[in-house]
Amino acid sequence: MSTPDLNLLVTLDVLLAEGSVARAARRLRLSPSAMSRALARLRETIGDPLLVRAGRGLVPTPRAIELRERVSQLVEDGKAVLRPSEMLNLKQLDRTFTLRTSEGFVENFGPELIARVSEEAPGARLCFVQKPDKDSTALRDGIVDLETGVVGKATAQELRVQTLFRDRFIGAVRLGHPFSQGEVSPSRFAAGRHIGVSRRGLDEGPIDEALKPLGLGRQIVTFVGGFSTALALARGSDLIASVPERHTGNLRAGMHSFPLPVSTPEVTVSLLWHPRLDADPAHRWLRGHIRDVCAVFR
Repeated sequence: MSTPDLNLLVTLDVLLAEGSVARAARRLRLSPSAMSRALARLRETIGDPLLVRAGRGLVPTPRAIELRERVSQLVEDGKAVLRPSEMLNLKQLDRTFTLRTSEGFVENFGPELIARVSEEAPGARLCFVQKPDKDSTALRDGIVDLETGVVGKATAQELRVQTLFRDRFIGAVRLGHPFSQGEVSPSRFAAGRHIGVSRRGLDEGPIDEALKPLGLGRQIVTFVGGFSTALALARGSDLIASVPERHTGNLRAGMHSFPLPVSTPEVTVSLLWHPRLDADPAHRWLRGHIRDVCAVFR
């Protein structure tokens, strides 16, 4: 047979354990004739008589004796595969989870997430890696367990996506900056010296698009790759950083924050993972903690 019937493994396991067609039939709730036909199929498939007549009973052939332990283990392994997952024991969990996120996400949400994970599962480790692009290959290949970010056209359709929070952009400057006193009008805002945040060095974004109908444009004097770097520059200069409010809550401590004088679209930050890990108990547990930590900062 080019494709053996794997159901025969269960029949073979019971036959070799019982050493009797009649007893094996009763155990499998089959008729003796059905069990005899199953034995005939096994003999044809394996190319060995397996059980042979000896007096009034049957005895196993050397091939049957050789197979007995292997078949029993195969059947047990198969049952284990088909059983629901066992209860997750967090105290015994020894696993490293790789999360692909922005530096700002780690700095803002990481301390609380690490504290919660360590308290419940001391053997669990979180490995945060940088997110240079929106390519989903790392999730698909199992290199990364989870990812946070804004879902875009480059996001693979098969990925699971769950919203963590919605964010809006605000302005941030050092304490004592001229913008820390009085209202920041669109013209006053545009006249300042700005930090652009773009991994690709793009000159314009949603804020610039919102300023255009007013006949205004920002003067961007430098570009950086992340919001935490933009805030570090603004903290030590008169430059203006425009950053997502919730994403940078902790990072703006000791700075002056103000609403942007123009309206920009909200940003939805989501949690992404591959379907292969959807039912994994430990993965599901970690996803719950990430959602809870992000909810705390609302």
